[in-house]
Amino acid sequence: RVVSVEQARALRQTVPAFVSAVALFVDPTVEEVNRVIDQVRPDLLQFHGNETPEFCRRFAHRYIRAFRVGAPGLATPEGLLAQCRRYDDAAGWLFDSFSSGFGGSGRAFDVSLLRDVLACEQARPVILAGGLSAATLGTALDAVHPFAVDVSSGVEDSPGIKSDERVAAFIGGVREHDSLRRPT
Repeated sequence: RVVSVEQARALRQTVPAFVSAVALFVDPTVEEVNRVIDQVRPDLLQFHGNETPEFCRRFAHRYIRAFRVGAPGLATPEGLLAQCRRYDDAAGWLFDSFSSGFGGSGRAFDVSLLRDVLACEQARPVILAGGLSAATLGTALDAVHPFAVDVSSGVEDSPGIKSDERVAAFIGGVREHDSLRRPT
C-alpha cells in the first residue's frame, strides 16, 4: 500500500504499453507530488485526502479525485454531488467508504448516496471502491454501473498482502459481469 519513490520508479518501468500508472496521494505536499511526477512519470494522479480543487489542478496533470462517501458534507446525495462538481475537470471521480483511515477499510457504503452523481450529465467517469470483493462485486456493479472498480482489502489475505486466488476471483467476477452486459 505504501511504496517509496524508488520502488514506484522501478515498478513503473515494468508497466506495459496501454496500461496506465496511477500515483495515489493522501494530503501530500507540492514537493512530494512534483518528485513523483519527475521520477515516476505516472499517467494519472489520484488524490484521496483533503486536497482542494486548486491543489489538484496545480500540477497540469490528469487526476482522479476520491470522495469518502459518508464523511461530513458527503453524507447526502446532494452534498456528494456538490463536492464532486468542485472537481469538474478530474479524469474520474472515485467513491470509497468513509473510515478513520484512507481506503482499505473493507467497508462498503450505501450506493444510493450516488443517486445524484449518477444522474448528473456532467459527471466524470465513476470509479467504485469500498468494501468490494468477489462476493460483493455483482451487486455493486448492478447498482452503480461504474466505469471502473478499485479494490484493495477485498483481495487481501491480511493487510497489505494480496491473495492470488482472491485477485483472480475478483477479475473473473468483473469479466463475467461485463460479458453478461454486452449485447449479443
